[in-house]
Amino acid sequence: MCGIVGIVDYRRIPVNNSAVMQAANVLEKRGPDDAGVWVEDNVGFGHRRLAILDLTDVAHQPMSSESGRYVIVYNGEMYNFMELRRQLDTVWRSNSDTEVILSAYEKWGPECVKHFHGMFAFAIWDRLEKKLFAARDRLGVKPFYYHHSDKCFAFASRPGALFELDNGLCGDIDEQALRLYLEGGYFPAPYSIYRTVQKLLPAHFLLVDENGLHMERYWDFRHIAPALDWNDRPEEELLDELEEIVSRSVKSRMISDVPLGAFLSGGIDSSVVVAMMSRHTSQPVKTFTIGFAEKDYDESSHAQEVADHLATEHYSEVMHIDKLVDLMPVFVEQFDEPFFDSSAFPVMAVSRLARQYVTVSLSGDGGDELFGGYHYYQIIQKMHFLYGFPGTFRRLIGSVIGFFPSHQLRLLAGALSQPDIVNAFAFSRSIAKDFPEIINDEVLRRTFGIHELFTLAVKDFYDNLHPSEQGMRLDACFTLPDDYLQKVDVASMAFSLESRDPLLEHDLVEWAMKLPISWKLRNGVNKYLLRKLAYRFVPKEILNRPKRGFAVPIDTWLRGPLNAWAEERLHDKLLFQSIPLNQSSVLNLWDVHQSGKRNAHPLLWAILMLLDFCSRVLVNRHA
Repeated sequence: MCGIVGIVDYRRIPVNNSAVMQAANVLEKRGPDDAGVWVEDNVGFGHRRLAILDLTDVAHQPMSSESGRYVIVYNGEMYNFMELRRQLDTVWRSNSDTEVILSAYEKWGPECVKHFHGMFAFAIWDRLEKKLFAARDRLGVKPFYYHHSDKCFAFASRPGALFELDNGLCGDIDEQALRLYLEGGYFPAPYSIYRTVQKLLPAHFLLVDENGLHMERYWDFRHIAPALDWNDRPEEELLDELEEIVSRSVKSRMISDVPLGAFLSGGIDSSVVVAMMSRHTSQPVKTFTIGFAEKDYDESSHAQEVADHLATEHYSEVMHIDKLVDLMPVFVEQFDEPFFDSSAFPVMAVSRLARQYVTVSLSGDGGDELFGGYHYYQIIQKMHFLYGFPGTFRRLIGSVIGFFPSHQLRLLAGALSQPDIVNAFAFSRSIAKDFPEIINDEVLRRTFGIHELFTLAVKDFYDNLHPSEQGMRLDACFTLPDDYLQKVDVASMAFSLESRDPLLEHDLVEWAMKLPISWKLRNGVNKYLLRKLAYRFVPKEILNRPKRGFAVPIDTWLRGPLNAWAEERLHDKLLFQSIPLNQSSVLNLWDVHQSGKRNAHPLLWAILMLLDFCSRVLVNRHA
């Protein structure tokens, strides 16, 4: 796990060695163990290394191929690199997976990515043909930001490093990206907060030279059809198959030359991962949990029960929930574009704990999107038949159930008012919901919203998917890589900890896409088959509990310890001059939240993250 930067200057201006190193050093937390720069004429690569495999100097990056033709900078882990070594005719100089990627590209060219099992973002410069090849892993675990113009192509693991690399880079906000952020809570690839900076889409590679940029998708789960004949397969047979795939994925992610452990919440996903880890080691697995003194937020006792049952070496830190706010300086430093998801705070806390004992930690990310874990999917499953009735009838039903105080019922009422089931899912996933518009009318007219993004994306899905399955694939396309995986990547790397995701092995993803919806949502039970697999290792009495996730009391923080911080930004007229938001509408929303009439904290927190970003980054950049 590392941080990478690079630039190709088409004006033939020699690249400055110290400028590349300075940009790489912005990513120091991602790679505290080593730093390197390679510069040749108008091309420069920089690297910060977190040493995981082959801790010796021969694994140093940037790395040149055996022939000297290719140079690479790479962030990630290639879990099948030993298998690939046996297929490649190379005189190996190291035991690193970096060298394997170079050799694979030298043999197969861009097709090399189809051979890789792992998480990765890398760039390779061809010194002979003067072109650059870059690729990002299938699910978007590792980030890759880039800028492309007729002057240069530049890339980095984080956007902040790009601006260090190119001082002349325009920092204007992308209005389209801003709207999607304020509706969905994240910047979906290829968008970033900046008009001049994009994210390479997951499962894509690009080739760029002075004649232009070519981008191509090399893997696609969206078209995979559910195997309807699997509905008739015996449950135990499917469970055996699922267990074998998960076990193989976990085992491959346990390769490491440094200490390794796992995050353990006590839920289905992390429990399955830890159980499989225990199978593949003779030593107790090191597991980590953050607990809270406030019982409404604490899951540490559940995690302890799972840890006791699986005989792990368990570490838990119990703290008051409000102490998480002390991580705010780390949060704003490491998330160098606005980031809405406040569960990053406990992820940072558990990463800080884990880093005291290990350098690599496995997690259960991806289980909900692949196997139907979120309550949104059950809501869509229950309501989709109503879309066979006229809209007036649905709205009437919605107005009736909207009177009930239940959050889920109000969510259902709002979803029923949408024109179709995809828009209903977009509504349920939106942080804006039915709040009054806060974006300027002119911007709204020339941009599109998250509901339009989802509607367009569904056109690329396999036809005749169940609406709940559409929701899962939409989350896998957007929410997973651009919210959840970015959260874990940045929060863990803030403490120089590598996080690995066994449930996102692409063989497992393909298998999950084939699994019919009846094995995911059944009789009101979510994640049915994966849950049944977990029961093979941990008693259901331990695992069966309401899903909390990493909840953070942002609503009360905004009325308490963060009130003055928020007030200062919300009343700053200068900040609102740099973004197309209606300050009066935002202040009205703030008053509604403060009065307790309605909890508006998701949208308010996204706005405040944007305002804080403007106060720290844009104002200083334009000064």
